[in-house]
Amino acid sequence: MYTVDTLVVGAGLAGLSCSYHIGHGRCLILEGKPHAYGHIYSESLDGFTWDEGPHVSFTKNAYARDFLAESVNGEFEEYEVIVGNYFNGDWISHPAQSNLYQVPEPLRTKCLDSFLASRNELVNSSEPRDYKEWLCRSFGEVFAETFPSAYTRKYWTIEPERMTTEWVGGRVFQPSVDDVISGSRGPLDRQTHYVKKVRYPSRGGYQSYARKLFQGANIRLNAQVEKVDLKGKMLWCKDGTSYNYKKLISTIPLPSFINYCIDAPKELIDASQQLLCSSIQLVNVVAPHETLRRENWMYVYDEDKLSVRINCTEKLSPFNAPEGHTGVQVEVYYSRLKPMDLSVEEVEKRVINELIEMGIICPDRSGGREKITAHSRIVPWANVVFHHETVGALDMILQWLSSHGLQREADDLHPLTDWTHVGSHAGGDVILAGRFGQWKYYWSDDCLLRGKLVADGC
Repeated sequence: MYTVDTLVVGAGLAGLSCSYHIGHGRCLILEGKPHAYGHIYSESLDGFTWDEGPHVSFTKNAYARDFLAESVNGEFEEYEVIVGNYFNGDWISHPAQSNLYQVPEPLRTKCLDSFLASRNELVNSSEPRDYKEWLCRSFGEVFAETFPSAYTRKYWTIEPERMTTEWVGGRVFQPSVDDVISGSRGPLDRQTHYVKKVRYPSRGGYQSYARKLFQGANIRLNAQVEKVDLKGKMLWCKDGTSYNYKKLISTIPLPSFINYCIDAPKELIDASQQLLCSSIQLVNVVAPHETLRRENWMYVYDEDKLSVRINCTEKLSPFNAPEGHTGVQVEVYYSRLKPMDLSVEEVEKRVINELIEMGIICPDRSGGREKITAHSRIVPWANVVFHHETVGALDMILQWLSSHGLQREADDLHPLTDWTHVGSHAGGDVILAGRFGQWKYYWSDDCLLRGKLVADGC
């Protein structure tokens, strides 16, 4: 048996940040995988660098911005992004709602008329009941169903009317009437996407941004948790090792953590199963020609296509791919609500066909179809989905944990954290951190800042 001051479960960005800010000398991190970094892990293969999706940093938080820059010794790429949308054979600039001029007729006029008609419904209207209603009010019914509703079913794997709206924040651009009208006639004189300029490490992939957090960390890899006794402050791993701790910080998915708790009642386990998270098959496609698109990443709205979001790794950094090659990463999502009924190989084959159809890769320029290769990475926990049952289930879980050492926080039921108005420090003998640990809509800067907040309460 090992005795530790602070036991951190999970060596992803949130876990590393907690340990760093508390002090690595006081912490032991248990990581079930054979490597650290969690969802910002970067894989190097045959001269390519592959992240788990198109990670980029666009944080406005000064602490996070400076910390990430220091982690790579100031060696990062910084550039304005170009984002594209693919729909039914056409490419539309992002966000599509303010670039309707690229939408073919008669759909363009239908979207515009529907949007203008929706303005009358906003007068004295109550709060939207769900995300579908929010979309229709924001963009009009025609655009809402054609674009964001279709994308919701692909990305979130759920119907938009089953989702809440608190997670949206400023992540979806709501255009003015003038923007929509002008954007239906031609390009606007400014970029309206909420992400305008991004940073990305020059070398080593996005994982390099956690280099400073990782240095000096006390990590045990392949340490898979088997059970936790919150009252006795004990944790056991599948390899037979056990740990006695003073403080436990969990960054692993909340449903898994509850399953490990030996005295969790059945109704609590049932509640944890109501929490929904998507899974993802990342299809990494290599073609021996330079990238054919100028976009940094692309969204695909066609529901008959598996491809959801696409990025080219060499667009993140020119050092991410060998010269004269393109590395195209395609995200394909599924969940218990939208199961994947194809094999990994079948998904890869369909994705390659879709990339050829969309003109993102070209067999003729590759020396034939056989020169195009693909490999996949399966990510079981991808995006936390905020549906109508989430808050009730989450509240039950957090309330039970509060009787076992967790200190409730003012915003612990909200998907977002306002770091300019953070409430009390995260204290207690049991602390949750990170996207899956807290069940929040967290990005990398959120996970970094969560670790700093946790340390303030320790």
